[in-house]
Amino acid sequence: MTRAFVFPGQGAQTIGMGRALAEAYPAAKAVFDEVDEALGEKLSALIWDGDQDELTLTRNAQPALMATSLAAMRALEAEGVTVTAAAYVAGHSLGEYSALAAAGAISVADTARLLRTRGQAMQDAVPVGHGAMAALLGLDFGAVKKLAKRAAQDTHKVCEAANDNDPGQVVISGDADAVKHAVSLAQEEGAKRAVMLPVSAPFHCSLMKPAARAMAEALSHVAIDAPKVPLVANVLAHDADDPETIRSLLVDQVTHSVRWRESVTWMVKQGVTEFWEIGAGKALSGMIRRIERSAATRQVGTPEEVKAAADSLAG
Repeated sequence: MTRAFVFPGQGAQTIGMGRALAEAYPAAKAVFDEVDEALGEKLSALIWDGDQDELTLTRNAQPALMATSLAAMRALEAEGVTVTAAAYVAGHSLGEYSALAAAGAISVADTARLLRTRGQAMQDAVPVGHGAMAALLGLDFGAVKKLAKRAAQDTHKVCEAANDNDPGQVVISGDADAVKHAVSLAQEEGAKRAVMLPVSAPFHCSLMKPAARAMAEALSHVAIDAPKVPLVANVLAHDADDPETIRSLLVDQVTHSVRWRESVTWMVKQGVTEFWEIGAGKALSGMIRRIERSAATRQVGTPEEVKAAADSLAG
């Protein structure tokens, strides 16, 4: 069975995530300690005992989710499962950084600092309340791209397709007025539902250009090695393993669509039959099953799930 390790993005964060891993596996605890040291603060205290609203702030959620994913990866390694048990790694938005850290391309400390910069830069790119995102259910990516373009033309503002999550869920992003107009248009186009998302900034659209510039600067100072297994990149929806290509893709990713549906389809075409979701939550597993019904999915975010995953390979 050929597998891919996939890493969740923003929205999966919950208070207490990763605590059981840290208690059960010293290597997992070491990840949280390393992230705390890299950021110069006790992010682990916020993750385990803090306030959900504070954890959800983009600058906190991004490194916190990465830390939890890497803790799960270190726990797997303690059970004898390395990243090379996968044919590919991939991550949804910020999860791409977790994937690269898991594959040894970027150090945990550098990844934590990059994600703190990324989260802050994405937050700062657009004043709070000026941007918005919405999930459109029941329309495919092509239909949503046309609808977003129409909303942008009608309002003379930015509205773009941001996340192609699965065949029936596409997220749009842009100026709040344009996104709200697109939501009303979506009803006319036959969308099953159109829901404004509780986010503080319009991610993965051209309004994020200031954040992309900040990430280009931050990434220019970070060492990137070839990943131990290829990354399936959000921007390309296929594999990449050249360090300088990856550096460029991480900059582009800030303003470009997350091509998750295409990425999963590409991996399936390469022979992947099983996807392990490493870290918090199970959102990616749901998307993957809607993209490819034959795909097997497994969550790896608790000590019990880590042990079961390791046992499945040993068996």
